[in-house]
Amino acid sequence: MLKILKSSIALLLLAAVLPMQAQERQDSVRWMRADRPPSDILRGLQSLNNVDTTYIEPQRYNFTVMLQNTNTYEVYRLKTRDGLSITLAPEVTVRVGPYFGWRWIFFGYTVDVKHLNLKMDNSTRQEYGFSIYSSKIGVDLYHRKTGDNYKIRSLSLGNNVNTRPLRNAPFAGLTSKITGFNVYYIFNHRRFSYPAAFSQSTVQRRSAGSPLLGFGFTRQSLSIEWDKLTQMVEYVLGPEAMDGIDKSKLYGKVIYTDVSFSGGYAYNWVFAHNWLAAASLSLAVAYKRSVGENEHVKFNLREFSFNNFNLDGIARLGLVWNNTRWYAGASAILHGYSYHKDAFSTNNAFGSINIYFGYNFVKRKPKKKKWWQ
Repeated sequence: MLKILKSSIALLLLAAVLPMQAQERQDSVRWMRADRPPSDILRGLQSLNNVDTTYIEPQRYNFTVMLQNTNTYEVYRLKTRDGLSITLAPEVTVRVGPYFGWRWIFFGYTVDVKHLNLKMDNSTRQEYGFSIYSSKIGVDLYHRKTGDNYKIRSLSLGNNVNTRPLRNAPFAGLTSKITGFNVYYIFNHRRFSYPAAFSQSTVQRRSAGSPLLGFGFTRQSLSIEWDKLTQMVEYVLGPEAMDGIDKSKLYGKVIYTDVSFSGGYAYNWVFAHNWLAAASLSLAVAYKRSVGENEHVKFNLREFSFNNFNLDGIARLGLVWNNTRWYAGASAILHGYSYHKDAFSTNNAFGSINIYFGYNFVKRKPKKKKWWQ
C-alpha cells in the first residue's frame, strides 16, 4: 500500500513538472521569434484607432483618390479708439484639384480657377494646410498669407460721415500672415469618429458624440497702410472726412502670438444608411502677446505691448455619404480670432467649404491575431 502511495505521489509530481518545463521551452521559443510583443510606444500608436465596431466601421482600403473643390473666405475687422472701424474681405477663392490619401494622411494640390491667367500677379498669396485624423487625436497645421485683393466691405469714421461710396471699393493696403497648429483629443473615441466626417477614412454606423479638449498655437501679423486709406477717403469723401481721427495713433503693423486651450463638443448623426451629418464647436481661452508698430510716428511702446486673454473659436460642419468604396460630401471649417484693447482691436475669421468625391482602392489584408493578444 505504501509503495502504491509513493508511486502515485511521484506520478503527480511528474505531471506537474512536465507542463512547466514545456511552458518554459515554449516561452523561450516565443522570445526568439521575430513577432514578439511590440513595445509600449508601438502599442500606444496602434491603439490610436481602436474603436467599437458596432458604432464605427474601420477603413477597409489602404489608398484613396479624391477630387475636391475648395472655397475659402476671410474677413478682417479693425477698430481704433477714435471710432474708426473698417471691415476688409477679398472675394471668395475657388480652387479645384486632386488629392491622394494613405490611411490617415491626405496630400493634394488645388488651382485657383479665378486666376488661371499666369500673367496676373498673384504671387503674394499663399495657402497651405495639413491634417491628420485618428480616432483619438487630430492635428491641423496651416499657413496663410494674403495678397492685395481686399475690398472695403464696411467703413465707419465715427463722425456721421456717409461712407457708402467706398463700399466694395478695392483696397491694396492690407497684408496679413497667419501660421499655426491645433491639436485636440477626442474622449469618446471608441464610438465617435472625427475621421468619418472629415477625412472619410472610417464610416460612422450609429450616432454618437464626444467632448473635445485641445491646444493651439498661432502667430499672426497684420499690416495696413493707413496712408492709402486716408488718401482714398479724402479723395472720395472730402478732406474733412478724417478730421475726427487721430492719424498719429493708427497702427502700421500688429504682430501677436496666440497660445490657447480649448474645449468643445462634437456630434455625428447617422440619419440614414451610409449617411452622416456632423457638427462640432470648440471655444478657446487664448493668451496673446501683441506688439503694435507704426513706421512713421514714435510712440510709447508700453501702450502697444501687452498680455491679454481673449476668446477664439473653431467650428466644423460635415455631410458625408460613404459606402466604404465610394464616397462624396461637403465640409466646412471656420476659425475665428479676436484681440481687444482700448486703443485697438481686431477680429479676423477665415474658413473653407470643401465639396469632394472620391474612391478607395487596394483592400487591406485582414490582420492575423498575434500569440500575445
